[in-house]
Parts: sequence; structure tokens; C-alpha cells
Amino acid sequence: MFLLPARRHTPAFSRSLDRLFDDSFDRFLNAAAKAEPVAPVRTPALDVTETDTAYLVQLDMPGIAKEQVKISIDGRRVNVETEVLQATEKKDEAKVLYRERSSAKYARSLVLPTEVNQAESVATMEGGVLTLTLTKRQPASASTLSVS
Repeated sequence: MFLLPARRHTPAFSRSLDRLFDDSFDRFLNAAAKAEPVAPVRTPALDVTETDTAYLVQLDMPGIAKEQVKISIDGRRVNVETEVLQATEKKDEAKVLYRERSSAKYARSLVLPTEVNQAESVATMEGGVLTLTLTKRQPASASTLSVS
């Protein structure tokens, strides 16, 4: 009997295996279908940090232009979506021998502990990393009510 030690980085390893099998399975199905492949929905890796006034969310989205990213904020829920379409035009009657680059969709949704002020939040894209600075909505200040 073999014992495998548990490590602290097991979730990262598990996520890597999930991506490996998801990508392989999608390629297998697309090759078997011999039809126009449907873009698989991929989940980009993300980091979330918090300060007193904002959340900082960073998502890995290589090969994505900032014009292709759609971000929606509804209270505490943040949705990020994008779609990358592969160019299908042929140049100089070139025959494709092998292709790994394909159309893909990225989608990620997260719920934060407090509501986000959409008007003061900022999104930037640099080097394939989408950075969201999501300003926390400040609670309304307490007011007094006089009894008449």
C-alpha cells in the first residue's frame, strides 16, 4: 500500500489537473465532431486582495484585448466575460497541418463580502492580466430621528 502525503498546495494541483483534463476532453470532442468547434468556456485564474476601501481582483487572460472584455457588477456579484474568435481566413492557399490555438470563451463570477461602488471602480488590462480595483460601497451614515 502506498501513502501519498497531503500538501498545502493541493487545490492548485487539483485546479491544474482539472484544466488539463478539460482542455484534452474539449479537443477530443471537437476533433470527433468534425464540425465547426464550439468555443469551450474557460475559467481564468484569479487573485483577490482587500484593503480598507477596495478589493483588488487580478485575472489571467492572455491574448485578450481590452475591448473584448465585458464586466458587470450587481451589488456584491462581479461577472467577467470575454470571447476570443480564431481567424479562419486562409492566406496564400496555406494548408493547416496542426492547430492548438482556437476560439475560446473566458467567464468568471465571484461574490464579494460587501457591495461594490461601480461608479468609482476601475478596470485595466496590461500584459494579459485584467486588474479590477473595486471600491467598496460605504454604508450610509447613521441619522437620528426625532419623535413627535
